[in-house]
Amino acid sequence: MKKLILTLIFALFICTNIYAGEIVQPKIAAQGAVLMDAKTSRVLWERNSQMPLAMASTTKIMTAIIALENGNLADTVTVSKRAASAPEVNMNLVSGEKLTLEALLYALMLQSHNDSAVAIAEHVGGNVENFCAKMTEKAKELGALDTVFETPNGLDAGNHHSTAYDMALITRYALQNEKFMDIINTAQITVHSDRRTFDLYNKNRLLSEYSGANGVKTGFTGKAGQCFIGAAQRDGMQLISVVLASGWGDAGKEQKWIDTKHLLDYGFGNYKYIDLLTEGDICSNINIAHTKFPLVAVALEKGLTLPLNTDEMATVKIQYKIPDTVMAPVEKGQIMGVCTVTMGDELIANINLLAQSSSPRHDLATSLKKILREWTQMGTNGEIPMENFLFSDWQKQY
Repeated sequence: MKKLILTLIFALFICTNIYAGEIVQPKIAAQGAVLMDAKTSRVLWERNSQMPLAMASTTKIMTAIIALENGNLADTVTVSKRAASAPEVNMNLVSGEKLTLEALLYALMLQSHNDSAVAIAEHVGGNVENFCAKMTEKAKELGALDTVFETPNGLDAGNHHSTAYDMALITRYALQNEKFMDIINTAQITVHSDRRTFDLYNKNRLLSEYSGANGVKTGFTGKAGQCFIGAAQRDGMQLISVVLASGWGDAGKEQKWIDTKHLLDYGFGNYKYIDLLTEGDICSNINIAHTKFPLVAVALEKGLTLPLNTDEMATVKIQYKIPDTVMAPVEKGQIMGVCTVTMGDELIANINLLAQSSSPRHDLATSLKKILREWTQMGTNGEIPMENFLFSDWQKQY
């Protein structure tokens, strides 16, 4: 069937002045990096974002989420010998010491204590190995397909690795957890064990150095180098920055903050949310054959909002692929066509176009079937109720 293709070249950039100047790419030292919009999961900038890399203590983002979703914050956790023997950075926990799961989570995320990670894993997962298996399984559920967790604290071990892209997906999910957000945005807190008191201070400099910062986690090992996952929100836009292996030594320690700020600046400086399509908008009317209702309106099944920069906006195209004529019957909600959104050569979305009303079939065959149906519905006196016949309507149509 011949299809009517309506091509609309998106030209919103012509009539808006929210953008100005040439887009300058960020200067990033990290071996693997990505900037992701949290609302849409759209990648705004990347370098080797799919490269498998060690991710150090950024691992603890998933550790916290598994604990929050599978544990009870008020639970008392008894520290094991294995947990107490975890290397620095640690709380210097001792075997037999008792703390709440909540206290351990604050130690995990604010000061990256490795012994707290092991204690959490053993309490929630039964043992470290089971807990790490849960972490890897959860990663796969979130679409982080090239991530394997072999430690709950991010220390280098075996095949423990992820990618910048995967860690952005995991962080995007974590940021939706209210308690997780409360923890990572706490500047200082005092927690207690059954033996002593711990004063915990958040090591995330981004929270005090970058406007709108709201997370999330530092990391370093000899294999991973300096890593950081940062998050910030401005004007309703939540961005996630991941930098893996920003460097080693003192220079690398500072570079992770520089890389993160450059990425976030790039995102907030160049991207704005644009409503490309609105759910329920009528796109066209389709001719329906063999019916009393020859026109049916079609509308978008869902809307589409994307963060776009100036260059991208100039290349967006919206195509409505709709048949010239459709044979009845048509049911309300039936898929009648598709709206395709592209940006240059990249397919952005396919959105169904749905019929907004029904259009039952009405022709000789269906009319005869109706007469036969009425014929079988005899009145109580054995006669056919004549008011059930629609001969006049049938004759008008044929």
